Formats: sequence, C-alpha cells, structure tokens
Amino acid sequence: MTAEAGVRPGARTQFARRAVGSPGVRVAGRRLLAVIPVLWGVTFLTFIVMNMLPGDAAQELLGANATPAEVHQLEIQLHLNEPFWVRYGNWFGGLLKGDLGTSLSGGQPVTTILGQRLPVTAELLLYAFVASVVFAVGLAVLAARRPNGIGDRISMAVSMMGLSIAPYVLAPVLVYLFAIKVGWFPAIGYTPLTQNPVENIKSLTLPAASIGFPLFAVYTRLLRADIVEQMQREDYIVTARAKGVPPWRILIRHALRNSLFGLITLVGLNFGTLIGAVAIIEPIFSLPGVGAILIESINNRDLPVVEGIVVIFAVITVAANLLADLLYVALDPRIRYERAAV
Repeated sequence: MTAEAGVRPGARTQFARRAVGSPGVRVAGRRLLAVIPVLWGVTFLTFIVMNMLPGDAAQELLGANATPAEVHQLEIQLHLNEPFWVRYGNWFGGLLKGDLGTSLSGGQPVTTILGQRLPVTAELLLYAFVASVVFAVGLAVLAARRPNGIGDRISMAVSMMGLSIAPYVLAPVLVYLFAIKVGWFPAIGYTPLTQNPVENIKSLTLPAASIGFPLFAVYTRLLRADIVEQMQREDYIVTARAKGVPPWRILIRHALRNSLFGLITLVGLNFGTLIGAVAIIEPIFSLPGVGAILIESINNRDLPVVEGIVVIFAVITVAANLLADLLYVALDPRIRYERAAV
C-alpha cells in the first residue's frame, strides 16, 4: 500500500484546503512584515522634507507682526527648538503607541482631525475607484467584442480624451457643464450620507468624475488591448471555440478573467494617484476631506497633521497592494499550486 493510498479521504481534503489557503496567508504575512520599514521610510522622508521647507512654523502661526521673543517662546512651547532627530523620535514613539500627535495650529489631536475628515475622503476615493473600474471593464468588453467596430472606436475616443486632460483641468469643465449650465449636481459643498443619501451621491459625483475619469481611460485601453490579444492568440481560446462555447462566454469567462491580472496590477500601482488627486480636487469642490487639510497644513508647516495624513495614506496604499496580491492567488490556480508545493 502506497503512502497516498493510506491517507484517509477526509485528511486528504483537509490537506488540499490547507495547501490552497496557505499561499494567501504567506502573501499577507510578507506584506504585513514589509509595512514597518515602508512606514518608517515614508514618515522619515516626509519629516526631512517638511524641515527643509523655507520659513518658520512658529512665525507662520503667529503672523508677520509677531516679535522675535514671541516666536521663540512659541518654539519652546511647541518643542520646535529641539533637534530634528529628537522631535522625530518623540513623534515616532507616539506613533507606535497609536498617538499621531497634536496639531500645531489648531491644538486638536491629529486622530480627531482625521476622524472627522477621513470618512469624506474615503467615500470619495471609493466612489471614484469603483466607478472607474466598473465602467472601464464594461466598455473594454464591448470594444473587444468587435475590434475596430463602432464600440471600439468610441472607447478609443473616450480613452484618448481621458488621457489628454488632467483632473484639475477636468474639474472646472464638469462644474461649468453639469453644475452651472445643466444644474444636475452642486458645484461645491458636501452633504453627509446620514443626512441625505441622494444629495450625498450628487455632491460627490463631480469630484469623483474628475478623479476617476483619467484612470477610467487608462484602465479601458489596457484591458481592451489585453482582451483582444487573448482572443486572437491564446490556445485556450481556440480550444473553447472548437468546443462550441458561445462567444460571449469565451469573452467573459476566459479572456476577461485572464486579462484582469494586468488591470489588478495597474490598479494597485495607481492607487497612490487617486490619493494624490484628492489633495487637488477636494479644495476645488470645497469638500471637508483630508486633501483640503493637507494643503492647509503644508502651508502652515503643521508637521504632525502632515505626518498623520502620510501615515494613513501609506497604510491604505500598502493595503491596496496586499489586496492585489491576494486577488492574484484567488484568480490564478497555478499560483496556489506552485506556492503550495514550495
């Protein structure tokens, strides 16, 4: 009797489940271990850059009419007179305890400020991200169904338009067309979701479109090109056609699924672009999010607030890349089996 024959069926099933599930756990573990040096590097570089900016934080807070004695007193009060490494060490030690510090300008804890503003930014990012991906997948599939057809030409025209315009240029155009001329959406302001869900969606639609439309264009072009290549060159597509599988099923179940790997990679890499665009778009639409307070804090040299925002954005970016890696494992059985065999 072989060793394999001596294994009970139930034990074999449990082993298979562990083999399939363990790669995702290992990927998550490696990513979580990488978070610590990434966060340290990002926060340290941000601290250096903020300290290299011209001007004085105490002088910015007190105004141009403040006397040198008043500026010096405030520097002592806020510990700005201490050496760079001492201030960074104190801040990083507080971060390890869950304390992001206190705002220099407002005197509020940074966690309180982020708790008030982060939900607005998170909702905006989620809206822009989901809309750009969903519309990109739909349009790319329609375009790849008939290359060089009407749908394909429309997708190429829309993609070129999205690639040719920056979010800060697109935002005023959308405001003029859909807020001033048509009046479908508000030009500025934010309505909380708990207050009025419909008005909440309307208040975020133009900002989300400004951020998401350029990404939608990139995703559409990438996915359309990959699907067309899959449909024309891959052997498994030829085999599926020979078996009489319907064209739409081949397109959706086979070509689209394999083309999603490139999209997932690009989405993970471009998540930082979404975060960067928030800092520009939120002030344009007067949204009370993290992006608006980030610009204000940089101007005021409010280092604790800037560092707190950087930490949150770094964690979100790392989490997005972790999710992309886990999706690789879930979508491609070869990755699961290869890693399980190692």
